[in-house]
Amino acid sequence: MGLVQQELVIEAGQQGRQYWRDFWQFRELLYFLAWRDVKVRYKQTLIGIAWVMLKPLLTMLVLTVVFHRVAGLGQDSVVPYHILVFAGLLPWQFFAATFSDSANSVVGNSQMITKVYFPRMIVPVSSVLAGTMDFFVNLLLLIPLMLWFDFWPGWQVVFLPFFLGLGILIALGTGIGLSALNVRYRDIRFVIPFVVQIGLYISPVGFSASEVPDAWRWLYDLNPMVGIIEGCRWCLLGGDYPMPTFALINSLLIGSLTLFISIRYFRRSERTFADVI
Repeated sequence: MGLVQQELVIEAGQQGRQYWRDFWQFRELLYFLAWRDVKVRYKQTLIGIAWVMLKPLLTMLVLTVVFHRVAGLGQDSVVPYHILVFAGLLPWQFFAATFSDSANSVVGNSQMITKVYFPRMIVPVSSVLAGTMDFFVNLLLLIPLMLWFDFWPGWQVVFLPFFLGLGILIALGTGIGLSALNVRYRDIRFVIPFVVQIGLYISPVGFSASEVPDAWRWLYDLNPMVGIIEGCRWCLLGGDYPMPTFALINSLLIGSLTLFISIRYFRRSERTFADVI
């Protein structure tokens, strides 16, 4: 059986028309880079992929002590507080990991970018794709927690893929733009861990958004992660948790606008990556 060969033509002045076609032709490279990121992340580690499970469990315990035992939040909740926190950690840790990895992805693959032609946007997109594996592994950990507390989701769980897609939208929008900025301004890599650390406390991970005073709720909902986190809780905690309609609309609008701006900026910047990087 003969191999099907694809011809790639690089024609001056036609980058805009050919870019997304080239992106599709290089889809196998996208899958390869995503799988490579998954393997490299846990290569030569002491406990390997078990760290994917230990990290959210340890974070859940810390947030339970800080927000529930010390601060006294969630005392009146009908949902077990451990499940409440873990359901919020699922989308947050997905975003935090993909946000950091995709923002540093272009600089981290500088040798490949300076030697081989391919649509550079494949690099940050592959980092986000690799992060979805951790999300599904962590989702499996929710099953023994629900068994322990005898608490199960309702029919709303069928909408969980939608909120995962919304999380991917936010991660792509921020990661693609920052990956291009990081090539030109290398101090971006110092800002990223700070943003992730602050974001954990200004997002409703260790508490419910209903704890925020009504006078400030509209401002709080402008954080695009509020709609995603509260939406995942609505899916996983059933009818005992309200649907975050306003926050969800904000997340969708902000995520779409951010992705549009990031793609335009990345496309204008990537032609100089090989010279600057």
